[in-house]
Amino acid sequence: MKKIIRLLTLALLTVPVTTFAQSEGNQNTSEPAGKVVASKPDSLLDWETPHDPTCPQVLLETTMGNILVALYNDTPKHRDNFLKLVNSGYYDGCIFQRVIKNFMIQGGDYSCRKVNMKKPQKFDVNYTVPAEIIYPKYYHKRGQLCAAREGDDENPAKASASTDFYITWGRNFSPRQMEYYVEKLKRDGKYYAIPSEQLQKGYIKHGGVPHLDNGYTVFGEVLEGMDVVDKIQNVATDKTNNDRPLTDVIILKAKQMK
Repeated sequence: MKKIIRLLTLALLTVPVTTFAQSEGNQNTSEPAGKVVASKPDSLLDWETPHDPTCPQVLLETTMGNILVALYNDTPKHRDNFLKLVNSGYYDGCIFQRVIKNFMIQGGDYSCRKVNMKKPQKFDVNYTVPAEIIYPKYYHKRGQLCAAREGDDENPAKASASTDFYITWGRNFSPRQMEYYVEKLKRDGKYYAIPSEQLQKGYIKHGGVPHLDNGYTVFGEVLEGMDVVDKIQNVATDKTNNDRPLTDVIILKAKQMK
């Protein structure tokens, strides 16, 4: 599972640092100035798919607040796997073991569970979930629930990890910053990674992590609790320990709401 923990670091390293929002006091002056506050995930553009009210919903009760997520019906393998883990109690006691500000919060790793040792539980986590990448319908805008996985060299089929998930935060894009991002991809010869004009508008409106698109399964979205995601992505972390929060952020209870 440690391989899973580092997968998103590898993804970060494949993109120039200048494409990401910088921390205060470390702004990159080569990127065009400008700042835009991304809208809430449920504030959709006219071409985006609205939330399907028939989707199952799961409440993650954490030590920093509650996060309500919907699971997409058109990613049924991931939906059913997540619900199986939720209803078995697997996520109760899991932590967000990896947090990177302006990128994502990652949780669910088996080796990092905080369990009640008086009631030890064993779970089968030695499997993968076949990729269900539905792009560009589902892309890595802010507030998406996605499946972590091992890298392409070991996992060319892009199969997802059994338990690890992440919720996107990413950066904000002004129109000028998005133009700069696209031009940088062109200069690097990464034409395959250039978002469509529609997706560029989506990232300008919502913010997010465009370089992960078409590489990881997006299987749900945050309906409520983006303020909690924001608090989690701002916690202090140990950069020498896979960006683990210095104080554990624990999922106290995960329960299916509908």
